[in-house]
Amino acid sequence: MTKRRGYAVMTALVALVVAISAVIYLTVAADEGTPRGAVAQTHVRHDSAAAPASAGTWVGSWSTAPVGGEPGTGTVGLAGHSVRNVVHANTGGTSARITLSNLYGQSPLTITHASLALSTGDGSATAAPDSMRRLTFSGSTGVVIPAGGQTISDAVRLVVPHDSDVLVTTYSPTPSGPVTYHPHARQISYVAAGDVTEDPTGRPYTEQTPYWRYLTALDVLSNEADGTVVVFGDSITDGVTSTTGANHRWPDLLADRLRGALESGSRLPRYSVVNEGISGNQVLAGGLGRPAENESGLGRFARDTLARPDVKAVVIDLGVNDILRNPRLADPARIVTGLRTLVAQAHARGLKVVGATLMPFQGHRGYTSAREAVRRQVNAEIRSGTVYDAVVDFDKALRDPYDPRRLRPDYDSGDHLHPSDRGFARMAGVFDLLSLEGGGQTEL
Repeated sequence: MTKRRGYAVMTALVALVVAISAVIYLTVAADEGTPRGAVAQTHVRHDSAAAPASAGTWVGSWSTAPVGGEPGTGTVGLAGHSVRNVVHANTGGTSARITLSNLYGQSPLTITHASLALSTGDGSATAAPDSMRRLTFSGSTGVVIPAGGQTISDAVRLVVPHDSDVLVTTYSPTPSGPVTYHPHARQISYVAAGDVTEDPTGRPYTEQTPYWRYLTALDVLSNEADGTVVVFGDSITDGVTSTTGANHRWPDLLADRLRGALESGSRLPRYSVVNEGISGNQVLAGGLGRPAENESGLGRFARDTLARPDVKAVVIDLGVNDILRNPRLADPARIVTGLRTLVAQAHARGLKVVGATLMPFQGHRGYTSAREAVRRQVNAEIRSGTVYDAVVDFDKALRDPYDPRRLRPDYDSGDHLHPSDRGFARMAGVFDLLSLEGGGQTEL
């Protein structure tokens, strides 16, 4: 080969490499740089199984606890219907994934189509423009969840802002029941006939429901949080008397307060907050069935708390139902022993545990002076520092200063047991955010 011909071949090779590099650059730039708004609203992104586009930590943005099988759903379930759950993302992220549960189903649950989108707001079933994403499970658009089981979707690329409403929709074509649900959502969700999983308009969703169905978690790949705080409790944590659709449950307000403190420059742990409260939940006793409906705190703690993503701390506000629902006088020593068992399980994972004193309930139909004495004994143990790593004294913060056996009137929802919106705000307001720092003690 002559020197001149060698130079020509070399020049051609260099030109080819430059051309290929340009094509690769333009392709990547188009994929990463094109705004989502550049596509039509009816277009649905199908790249949900791709690896997340940015770094971060998987944390819980929203969660709820499965409570039981929905009455009236029997063996049929919601076959032939699209279920559109509306949930509130307390923490934002750049990718998202969901958990679906068939814990109380008696047969396999077949999901053939699922989607995730941002809501236009105010609890609407309408998807925000260009936010609809098709979900996959191990790369497939469908999944079969065995009776008693659950599944986690693949990650989908979508920027989820904090304090946004998210729509998670599933379609099941075949009978499967009962439907695993959470009855006291304090949020309106929707149902539609047929497979309209990716309908962005929300118009087919004419049936409203106060339940969350199948869906138990929304996780996000977040740069806002480095871990998750799980609030574990009963109806007070569940927020059953809070304003529907307003996200005034006290864990919601705690999440807002924690993020606000961080944004103001406070040196606090960067944590998301999720709610694992169940109305009527007890430390010791669960309901009937296998698995038990409204399973005891001891029975569900591992599933509903320890299994959440990157848990750093746990807040426990549980015990009042053990006093109110016990047909005989509850034993305060057994309640405290149960709480200590929960703490020991958390400590085994190195988790910090903050515990709440039990608030007063005089005026409630279950009140007796003997039950009030049990509540005070439990609170005395909690305040002694031998149960939890740190204590938030909700009793002191919300009781009537003129009669400590009852809630202060403006903090009382009216049933003399559950707080009002103002009471929930007071609970979040007195919580010492610094108590979330550090790990759990090996011994108390």
